[in-house]
Amino acid sequence: MKLYNTLTKKIEEFKPINPGHVNLYTCGPTVYNYAHIGNLRSYILADLLYRTLKYSKLNPIWVMNITDVDDKTIKGTIEKYGKNATVDNLREFTQFYLDEFKKDLDEVNVLRKEITFYRVTDVIPQIQKFIVDLVKKGLAYVAEDGIYFSIEKYQQNIGDYGELVGHKFLEGKKIGARVSVDEYEKDNLSDFVLWKAHNPETDGQIFWQDECGDNEIKIMNGRPGWHIECSVINRIGFNGEPTDIHTGGVDLVFPHHTNEIAQSQALFGKGNFVHHWFHSEHLLVDGKKMAKSAGNFYILKDLEKKIAKKIAGVSFRYLCLQTGYQEQMNFVLENFIGALHNLASIIEAQRNEDKGKTTECDLEMAQNNLNIPQLLAGMNKHLTEYKEYNQILGLDVDSDEVQYYFRPLEDWSLPEEVVNLKNQRRIAREGKNFAKSDELRKQIEDLDYEVLDTPEGQKIKRKISL
Repeated sequence: MKLYNTLTKKIEEFKPINPGHVNLYTCGPTVYNYAHIGNLRSYILADLLYRTLKYSKLNPIWVMNITDVDDKTIKGTIEKYGKNATVDNLREFTQFYLDEFKKDLDEVNVLRKEITFYRVTDVIPQIQKFIVDLVKKGLAYVAEDGIYFSIEKYQQNIGDYGELVGHKFLEGKKIGARVSVDEYEKDNLSDFVLWKAHNPETDGQIFWQDECGDNEIKIMNGRPGWHIECSVINRIGFNGEPTDIHTGGVDLVFPHHTNEIAQSQALFGKGNFVHHWFHSEHLLVDGKKMAKSAGNFYILKDLEKKIAKKIAGVSFRYLCLQTGYQEQMNFVLENFIGALHNLASIIEAQRNEDKGKTTECDLEMAQNNLNIPQLLAGMNKHLTEYKEYNQILGLDVDSDEVQYYFRPLEDWSLPEEVVNLKNQRRIAREGKNFAKSDELRKQIEDLDYEVLDTPEGQKIKRKISL
């Protein structure tokens, strides 16, 4: 199996660190709101990688963090519960969006039940211990407003900060002062926060006390910074073993993944954290960056308003399969509806295929840098092996649910108004009054139904439109 490695900037043959299983880690969501379709594309691509590893008998173990404490989750909790919001309020606030996220994963056929999830608020003692160890090694220091990681000391000890971005990342940059916010730009190269001291003005009553129990270093009341959580959860999730593959969107390369590497290698040495970095490209909408202000921001629930909930997620997944993970995907609503049509056609064709044929799934397509578009094309060519290909593609869907939108309906299942218009149109066509026929067709379409003129007469089906 070959995969592009962001760290080395080349496609490499992938080999597990320990033969027999693969440690696969995915950066999970910050559960302060619904996941948007760009987020979901990233998780679909991680799922495709997991399925390919599993199909290749590499026995992947899949771990994902859930960021349920950070600037955004605390802000949302205080907005809902007030300025004296507590940790319990934070848990309740984030639990709602965690539950919604898991529902979305199910809808897009991510193998959610095979993922081990870790909420950050469940591993606070381990995070504190990790930070204390960094301080003891001289790689982190205590300030009035928190505990910070020293990039200067890291460079003196290991010297590869920013290598994930590129070997020349530090050229022309001056290491500056501290930065306490979770997200910042590349030009703001500063010591980043590991633990934020409690601020009653912004944090309410959301904080943790010292649970580490170390006699030398005391943790002040506060909460973790963003980057430390993944270093710790990687360690917990894989029982101290290094991570084979770490996945996430390209937007996480800096600062999040860059800082993960620094924290972890500071404690465990160079090369003892992640061996392979897998990053997926951005999703655009109508060729532009997705933003609420631009009116092109979508969550899965928005797509479910276009078609039935049970197939919206799979239709979106099918659309994602058509673009490689290293390419930007341009989402267009018309293409989303087209994906549903294509999916329905595949399922119908697969039903009618000669089951006597045998064709093995060409796994090399997926193993060649996760070339899923080529694998999808192979499935379309060899529909007799639909189930074989589908172990990787994950297009499981109730065929009746899909065909529900394409199958002509019997009169008894149509609204009375539509049946009356259909009968009037039949009479108009028999009288060769085609202008009247077209007018009646338009009236039927306005009621969200579509007319098909077939050799057997008029057929009515549900209309799928934007």
